Amino acid sequence: MNRPVAERVSVSPAAKASRLPLPDPAWSTWQPLAGLPPFSAATLAETLDGGQAFRWHAQPDATWLGGWSDHLTRLRLSASGQPEWSAPAALAPRVAAALPRYFALDRDFAALADALPWRSDAHLARCLTAFPGLRLLRQPFGETLLGFLCSATKQIVQIKQMLALLAERHGPPVAERVSVSPPHESLTASATPHRLPTWPELAEISEAELRTCQLGFRARFISQTARFLAAHPGWLAETESLPYAEAKARLCTLPGVGEKIADCVLLFGAGRLEAFPVDTWILQSLARRYGLTGWKPAQVAQFGRAHFGPHAGLAQQFLFAWERKFSRREN
Repeated sequence: MNRPVAERVSVSPAAKASRLPLPDPAWSTWQPLAGLPPFSAATLAETLDGGQAFRWHAQPDATWLGGWSDHLTRLRLSASGQPEWSAPAALAPRVAAALPRYFALDRDFAALADALPWRSDAHLARCLTAFPGLRLLRQPFGETLLGFLCSATKQIVQIKQMLALLAERHGPPVAERVSVSPPHESLTASATPHRLPTWPELAEISEAELRTCQLGFRARFISQTARFLAAHPGWLAETESLPYAEAKARLCTLPGVGEKIADCVLLFGAGRLEAFPVDTWILQSLARRYGLTGWKPAQVAQFGRAHFGPHAGLAQQFLFAWERKFSRREN
């Protein structure tokens, strides 16, 4: 059945303007994220929600809401694909100062991607083509460790739930109550956002309390790691500054940290592009695309660093993104 056509009504420019939504005084105005190239929506989603970070949430109005440390911000793409940001008004100066480091604006990821061996690697070439502009975030080192300690045997959505509960129950608020429209599962309208607890704060929380945040066996590792770090102040900062091999070896001495978690922490929290995390998706990718069927994770990681070169971690993120999005279509 055809719908009736509405009668045309003349509306004055002043009347049209009066219907536009007014800026929310609790939030800063939208500003370009200077230094970032234009993104596609798929590439922005893969950067924020593709396994690097776990505190970003897509909203129905095509914006993203998320944060790190004591920062909270919204992101969106302009009509031309330029990333834009807005933050709670009280936090805006701090967020503006922190965004360049968080998005690693000191690195030319287009040049780094071009230096990968895509000219002789057809699969890598199609991965780069599928996610043009994909970049690696530079997250707080200790927060990255906490996120990936939650990741063992869990999917991204579950890791996000654990961290949301940890922040809500054990992290202090980062801002006054802010309005978010439309609301979503992690920050309801007029909610108070919280940051994640720091490692010294986690050391004061019992393992039993941590388990109420859906951590399961991971609560034991987080509790033990927190007590160790509380007893060794400066240990994380020192580890972050060490050469890759030494930093990885130190991280692997922490409870619950194996080679994959250590590589994730170093890649996404310390910017060590030689780190090549190997999870189920990467094992599947390199078995299917490179013939490494039956290889152990350590062998695959060694192959990745040798084949993809000094920026192997960036190649890993492209492989990971492609495998998650496209491999099911081949089955």
